[in-house]
Amino acid sequence: MKTRNLGGLTVSAIGLGCMGMSDFYSGRDEAEARATLDRALDRGVTFFDTADMYGFGDNEVLLSPFVKANRSKIVLATKFGNEFSADRKRLGVNGKPSYVKFACDASLKRLGIDTIDLYYQHRVDPNVPIEDTVGAMAELVKAGKVKHLGLSEAAPETIRRAAKVHKISALQTEYSLWSRDPEGELLETVRELGIGFVPYSPLGRGFLTGAITKPEDLETDDWRHNNPRFQGENFAKNVKLVEEVKKLAAAKKCTASQLALAWVLAQGDDIVPIPGTKRRKYLDENVGAVDVTLTKEDFAAIDRILPAGAAAGTRYPEAGMKAVSL
Repeated sequence: MKTRNLGGLTVSAIGLGCMGMSDFYSGRDEAEARATLDRALDRGVTFFDTADMYGFGDNEVLLSPFVKANRSKIVLATKFGNEFSADRKRLGVNGKPSYVKFACDASLKRLGIDTIDLYYQHRVDPNVPIEDTVGAMAELVKAGKVKHLGLSEAAPETIRRAAKVHKISALQTEYSLWSRDPEGELLETVRELGIGFVPYSPLGRGFLTGAITKPEDLETDDWRHNNPRFQGENFAKNVKLVEEVKKLAAAKKCTASQLALAWVLAQGDDIVPIPGTKRRKYLDENVGAVDVTLTKEDFAAIDRILPAGAAAGTRYPEAGMKAVSL
């Protein structure tokens, strides 16, 4: 496995998003999830991503034995900011300094470790100055509870203000063939500031794999039913786009997933995608993307099929869109 640098943090070129092992997607199997974690490490993946809100803390608990057993071999990232109550109700975004410290201690306890390698603010709190939030995060670094700081779904000006308070090692934002919003000012900003870029949902929440061809392919409790890109006419239009991606992948003798991930990887050596999966077979497929090389002709063909803005529908429902790029 090749490695890449995220603002001073060395990680595998491709990471593993662990959210789906405990939340949002149907068909969860803890035994298979744990086997997938082990397989990822065997395949050279060293970068593992979770958050305190995934399963209301359950995902951090799930990862705990794996993390403790392999602490020196892996880089663990987790996030705070989406506050929830003891009875598992979402309370909104909280970036208050007192909450930053509370959330970190809670994550450390669930994970059973002393230090978090990369600690993100999951969403920017519009009611708390970013300087105050990052200032509290910086205190965690001084206390030895956190090694590196990150932001998620932050706007360029917010990132600049945050970086004046403490070094920001990584920005995590959705980026894929059908979510190309970061191209331009956002990527230019993080590169100017020496911040690594971590695309989440690089496979379009599974749509870009080509395995989802009709709404019925998703279980009834799958949260993607609420996503605009998985609904009605948007769904039908997006399926047609993915069919073209599958044709390109077949010509390259790789899968649609591998083509989509190879495209993200090719956007810069400072980019480390974290495709999520809870099954070993998809983990193996995703890791294979690091060996897929795209030509100028491939990039041109991809741009014709999926130029920026080609996907039908917003990437979150209206409420979710209000919480990004603040």
